[in-house]
Amino acid sequence: MDVDIDTTHSQVVSITLFVAVLCLCLVIGHLLNENRWVNESITAIIIGCVVGTIILCVSKWKSSRFLRFDEQLFFIYLLPPIIFNAGFQVKKKHFFQNFFPIMLFGVTGVFISTSIVAAGCRLLFPKIGLKGLTVSEYLSLGTIFSSTDTVCTLQVLHQDETPLLYSLVFGEGVVNDATSVVLFNAVQKINANTLGGKAALDIFLDFLYLFSTSTILGVTAGLLTSYILRGLGFGRHSSVREIALMILIAYLSYMLAELFELSGILTVFFAGVLMSHYAWHNVTESSRITTRHTFAAMSFIAETFIFLYVGMDALDYEQWRMSMLSFWASLGLYSTVMVSILVGRAAFVFPLAIIANYMHRGGDASSKITAKHQVVIWWAGLMRGAVSVALAFKQFTLSGVTMDPIDATMITTTIVVVLFSTIVFGFLTKPLISYLLPPNTSNIDRARSLKEDMTLPLLSFEESASENLSRAKENISMLIERPVHTIHSYWRRFDDTYMRPIFGGPHSTALP
Repeated sequence: MDVDIDTTHSQVVSITLFVAVLCLCLVIGHLLNENRWVNESITAIIIGCVVGTIILCVSKWKSSRFLRFDEQLFFIYLLPPIIFNAGFQVKKKHFFQNFFPIMLFGVTGVFISTSIVAAGCRLLFPKIGLKGLTVSEYLSLGTIFSSTDTVCTLQVLHQDETPLLYSLVFGEGVVNDATSVVLFNAVQKINANTLGGKAALDIFLDFLYLFSTSTILGVTAGLLTSYILRGLGFGRHSSVREIALMILIAYLSYMLAELFELSGILTVFFAGVLMSHYAWHNVTESSRITTRHTFAAMSFIAETFIFLYVGMDALDYEQWRMSMLSFWASLGLYSTVMVSILVGRAAFVFPLAIIANYMHRGGDASSKITAKHQVVIWWAGLMRGAVSVALAFKQFTLSGVTMDPIDATMITTTIVVVLFSTIVFGFLTKPLISYLLPPNTSNIDRARSLKEDMTLPLLSFEESASENLSRAKENISMLIERPVHTIHSYWRRFDDTYMRPIFGGPHSTALP
């Protein structure tokens, strides 16, 4: 009994100290708010390193952390608010206008990057002296280091000045995280020493199954919430119930996805998008303001928690001592991963941007992804963050503990890559973007306005067959000449005619 009481007291002390350090991060982050060279991620990491050093000295080189990271803590409690807020805060107009290039970068790009990173690691790791990893583990490394963290770039970009670029960077960031986790879960099922055509096909089919079913579950949760709020009028009695219902159904959708072995991250993302698109318009004005700030605050605390822990864990003496490689071999390992990330990122950003521009060939000049924009998109995806750390801990530890030298080496490698990419690339982001996209020049995108007729249906029962046939030919011609623009136009018409009357929301022409 006394042992249990001592353990509980020790945990309370650890949690209290950690929360105090989180508060310190908020205060220092506020003081550095005007400094665009340093963002919250860098601030939390640096504070984590400082606190970790102090703990390491006090504990006489035994530990650098208050708490032991459990990957389940991240996936059950910290990840859902981060991803849900990303879906809820997404600028829907720009997101859906640029849906095709966002999905190209966020889905197809992850497959290309994973393949290149995994191939590079499998080719060079044995030459450095790291042997013993399986095909599944190499593919897992590919997904771990393909998950991006675009927060630093988004803090430098201005949405009003570069709406296209901001939308692409933000949209790819959230879709990339979701795709990386789905693909990570898919490659866990590989039981082969070599990756043949059948194994690759199995991964792809399993990915499609997880992606589609998880999306459907998230969309269903979002629509169900919207329908309940619109039909029952919760706001007549309590705005608290409105907010509570949105939070609980979003979290329920995440847990159901995990229960059915789907992707909770993809489910809760699309639940956030649909709730923002429909349910948000069915609540009271006070609830609208409260939801946006509440969800953003929950996400901010969760992200700060992760980066603070990364900073402290970077000084975990036991993990570094357990690593099986020498200093120079470790340096070669880190360099291999970083070069693979750089090459893997370039291998899909520039070719896929060409494809996206071709699909937008009928649009105006502001819808084109310029060469400078492509460089910014490439750079924005070089930084690694919370999802990479969580996936690495899930793959190479058991409840935050690793006893295998190879696993310890992979954890330290992940920590170093996250630290280096966040701090070094983060510091260089501001001058790079200032050089490529200087303010008040022709590089600034003009705000775009869609000029399609939102009132005309695709076909009309009130017109003759010949007129309908003529309209059908026009629609097919538009689809061929301007496929992305036309599909987006069709969706908005369908949304106004059928979806919004049932699930809520103003006419799309009234949206900002």
